[in-house]
Amino acid sequence: MNPAVLLNRFLWVALPVLLAPLAWALLDWALLSAVFRPDLQACQQAAGQGACWGVVAEKWRLILFGRYPVEEQWRAATVLVVWSALLFATAARIFKPNTAFTLWAIAVPLSAALLHGGFATMPTVPTNLWGGLPLTLILSTVGFGLAFPLALLLALGRQSPFAPLRRFCIAYIELLRALPLVTVLFLAAFVLPLWLPGEGLDLFTRVLLTIALFSAAYLAEVLRGGLQAVPQGQGQAAKALGLNVVQRNVHVVLPQAIRACLPSLTNSFVTLFKECSLVTIVALFELTGSLSLALAGDVQWRSFYLEGYLFIGLVYWAYCFGLSKTVK
Repeated sequence: MNPAVLLNRFLWVALPVLLAPLAWALLDWALLSAVFRPDLQACQQAAGQGACWGVVAEKWRLILFGRYPVEEQWRAATVLVVWSALLFATAARIFKPNTAFTLWAIAVPLSAALLHGGFATMPTVPTNLWGGLPLTLILSTVGFGLAFPLALLLALGRQSPFAPLRRFCIAYIELLRALPLVTVLFLAAFVLPLWLPGEGLDLFTRVLLTIALFSAAYLAEVLRGGLQAVPQGQGQAAKALGLNVVQRNVHVVLPQAIRACLPSLTNSFVTLFKECSLVTIVALFELTGSLSLALAGDVQWRSFYLEGYLFIGLVYWAYCFGLSKTVK
């Protein structure tokens, strides 16, 4: 028998045997010997033997919603549920594009008004108190939505025969792609206010616009790949039918290009969804920052940070894996 076949069969038998003790130890730590109730004494007694998921039960509000006022967290929870449902429905293309665009156009301002408050007896909650998973969704979704049209213009401009426009687009894309997001966020948070007159834009708005401008450089390259995948004959046929440049791109070229690079666009959104955790460095406490905030001020629960990070890791996995599987 072929030695490669023998080795393959041996590995199929040996690996489960070798990994079984590790899998059992992990199962015992995570479930069988774990503490699920918010009992600090029980967690301390189980330390080293079982996981303390009680830290999640104790701190879940602060982890999911950050510093948003407790008595008003129903507003943040409503935004979280609506945006999550819309996000997965859009990724699965349950709605037609026009319907999805309309729903998002309605949801974004209404959600901003609900989170901010200041009407109908709802107290005002400033943007610096927004946090947790709703903030992660807002920054990634709105940032991606603002970046997409700019990325389209950059991708088209990079292929333009007009040399100054083409060079400007290339310079913008290469410059932003050469900078780390941490540096750009730092500039937006601490340097940009020095150049703005008066009070200028608040921190949340500056960070959101920065994420959009930064992401547009990466999306432009994704869309350029989609444009190059469209056969040249498509544009030539549209030109022969009498369509002008805008009509050819809007009705013929761009729909095919976007469809061709849809998996890459989804990957870009998933990457942005995770990179939004970097906004913690500028004092916007999204999901990851909210966990640090929840544990930093409580010495008793601080030692169970591993379970907290595993929990938010599961949340990130649920969104990222779910989006990658629902995109059609």
